[in-house]
Amino acid sequence: MLQSLQPPAAFEETTIYFGMIPIVVRDLYPAPLPWLPDWATFITYAFLHADWLHLLTNMLFLWVFGDNIEDAMGHLRFLVFYLACAVLAALSHLLFNLDGNGPLIGASGAVAGVMGAYILLFPHARVFVLARIVIPVPLPVPAFWMLGFWVATQLFYVAIGSEEPVAWWAHIGGFLSGIVLAAPMRRRDVPLLGGR
Repeated sequence: MLQSLQPPAAFEETTIYFGMIPIVVRDLYPAPLPWLPDWATFITYAFLHADWLHLLTNMLFLWVFGDNIEDAMGHLRFLVFYLACAVLAALSHLLFNLDGNGPLIGASGAVAGVMGAYILLFPHARVFVLARIVIPVPLPVPAFWMLGFWVATQLFYVAIGSEEPVAWWAHIGGFLSGIVLAAPMRRRDVPLLGGR
């Protein structure tokens, strides 16, 4: 909300100050805010969004998948998990964009981590997707297929070298981080793969 109330110039300044900029993190360019440590942007970037659609899309995915993962981990562990996925997603983006001079912003990497945890813990759970047959119809599909399609889409855009301003590697890195971190961070009574 604070971002959306800013005039365009201030909005851009905010993304530069608090977004994760690879050349700034690598000390190739001075930090825009001297009092903010470079490492802090590995977290602050995840709380900024380009517009309302960007925010609402991330929150929709977090709403659909996040509550089950939070239940599987507990509140505090889920917070640590979410922030760790945000950091690892930013590191993935950095690794594949070493000379990037644009700010990485958005919760997509952290939310992708939640989706990665979901595919490991609840792959057989049914989620509703809107399929456009003649009119949009909600269809229940196993989470494995829906999330698998999402990951395939991210890999496709990386493979073709998409020029869209989307952090594909942050999505992939966040997703893989979620898979890796979910097993040790889940409660002991929560089985892997839905218990199957």
